[in-house]
Amino acid sequence: MSTALELVHEIEKLTPPERVRVIDMVIRDMVHPDAEIESIWAEEAAHRWNAYKQGEIEPISYETVMSKYRGNP
Repeated sequence: MSTALELVHEIEKLTPPERVRVIDMVIRDMVHPDAEIESIWAEEAAHRWNAYKQGEIEPISYETVMSKYRGNP
């Protein structure tokens, strides 16, 4: 069986997209999302998308959102 360090060395030989795929597979194997929360979020995301498409809400730029969390006015 390979050690973690040996696996890292093998992963370093992969292309960036292959590395991302390996990381994604490992994370998906370790993290098991709550189906109820996923369902609630999917419904909320669909509601927000529909509201945006119908002109009920305006988009907010990435810069505006991030400035809020960086403490910029």
